[in-house]
Amino acid sequence: MLTVDGSHLEGGGQILRLAVALSALSAEPVTVTRIRQNRKNPGLAPQHIAAVRAVAGACDAECTGLSPGSREISFTPGLIRRTDLAIDPGTAGSIPLIVQAWLPVALAAGGSITVSGGTEVPWSPTIDYLEHVLAPVLRRAGASIEITVLERGYYPRGGGRVRVRVEPSRPAPIAIPEGEEAGCGIVSSSAGLPAHVVERQATAARDLLNRELRLSCTAVLDSRGSGASVGSSVTAWNGAKGAVALGRRGLPAEEVGRTAARELADECRSPGTVDVHLADQLLVYLALYGGEYSTHTLSMHAETAGSLLSEFGYAIRCRKDDAVRFSA
Repeated sequence: MLTVDGSHLEGGGQILRLAVALSALSAEPVTVTRIRQNRKNPGLAPQHIAAVRAVAGACDAECTGLSPGSREISFTPGLIRRTDLAIDPGTAGSIPLIVQAWLPVALAAGGSITVSGGTEVPWSPTIDYLEHVLAPVLRRAGASIEITVLERGYYPRGGGRVRVRVEPSRPAPIAIPEGEEAGCGIVSSSAGLPAHVVERQATAARDLLNRELRLSCTAVLDSRGSGASVGSSVTAWNGAKGAVALGRRGLPAEEVGRTAARELADECRSPGTVDVHLADQLLVYLALYGGEYSTHTLSMHAETAGSLLSEFGYAIRCRKDDAVRFSA
């Protein structure tokens, strides 16, 4: 059984989620110790437990230590099989992060997952980022991924619900050609707020991207008048580079849109074929399928993922010149 130090490098939930996914894919049992040891509230939160259960459900794994606050778990995978799962952390925990743990395992055999919680929460990609930035890269390589947002959910109340369905596939190597014309888009969403909020967010984001980058972006407005929670978000992308911003009380809708657009503009001006966040999210697929891509900065998340992949025997090459280039 492999033992993984959950406090290593970035030291957050990423290590736990990736460790159990790699355990399932490699059929190597794993113990994760010192989970989130250096965080303000160390140990497992409901969101982390839900992610482990999602992966366990896809491979009939046996788990111990899955309780709030636990700092050590063991995960013994069975055979990966097609399953239809329903996962609810009981909180506004990030649906995208739970899906990210499950997805590389589910692609091996197919299946579906319906996850409740937060579709857009702090310190996480939005569900729209998964749909419009991560998933297109995998679809282009040959993966079949369908994401349906049934309900929007915002921190702290949550109440979101997302269904993801995949078919078994063995994607081709990850490839994101440099200089290729990319599609630009914006999703401006809200729940429990007046419809003009999403319109103002989208207009501000679209205007900034047009002014600074001469990008003409199509905007999708998703205003849900009722729901369990109140909030808003903007996700903007240009090809495999994306950015997100969340609304909050007292912050003008226009500033939410401009924040996402400014971050995307910065990414587009920087070297590399993917944004700095997608770079670490794609590493598990690079390890599994091969390929190459680049970004402008070696983030702590990417360094952590690369280190963990090496513990499971996957070799990721990282070369730094005018950009940070990953290949396998």
